[in-house]
Amino acid sequence: MRAGSDLDVRSKTSVSDVVTAADHAAEALVVETLRTERPDDGLLGEEGTDETGSSGRRWVIDPVDGTYNFASGSDYWCSAVALVDGDELLLGAVAHARDGVLVGGPSTPTTWNGTPVEPIDDVDVALLGAATYLHPGNVDDEHVRAPFLRAAALPATLRMHGSGSMDLVGVVTGRLGAWFQHSTPAWDWLPGAALVRGAGGVAEQVEVDGLTWSVAGGRRTVTALRDALEGSA
Repeated sequence: MRAGSDLDVRSKTSVSDVVTAADHAAEALVVETLRTERPDDGLLGEEGTDETGSSGRRWVIDPVDGTYNFASGSDYWCSAVALVDGDELLLGAVAHARDGVLVGGPSTPTTWNGTPVEPIDDVDVALLGAATYLHPGNVDDEHVRAPFLRAAALPATLRMHGSGSMDLVGVVTGRLGAWFQHSTPAWDWLPGAALVRGAGGVAEQVEVDGLTWSVAGGRRTVTALRDALEGSA
């Protein structure tokens, strides 16, 4: 963590699952804006916001995705939101201090600072780098470890950076070829999933041994990773 910082860093579920004053302030700002601009919509935020609206639509908010990175001085973090209508994912947006803003969804072609992104390549997963995450506390859990190892054996290389939305931005921008992770909260998954779908890619979830795995990338890549997770590859 940053020595001598005034971020007011506190642990939630573990030493690596932290929250700062910046998380709360950012969520409050987004919530205040949406209450003004979209008063009939519901709100769900990582830091505690949970409001039911009357429109059927709901905004899912991650004020700082990658808080441990943020508090440690890394720039691998972002702010992310998604809009859903019931179970339908409509739109996602991710803002990063250096890269700018990406916006897109299943019916809205993804743009990067206003410029359409290139379609996600549909190539063999063995030629791609994939991002993922496995918490040290889950290493000995066979329900997690077995499918993880099957999927992890497929890509050319693996990366663990600690921000789901940033990883999914990597898939959209071509810096990464794929992403998979289990038990991903909605705010870590939906914004980036919308961007992937808006870039012509696939973002879907699969149940394996009672766990939900989220997978994103090109169609062939997602199929291969899903089959590996299920043990049918």
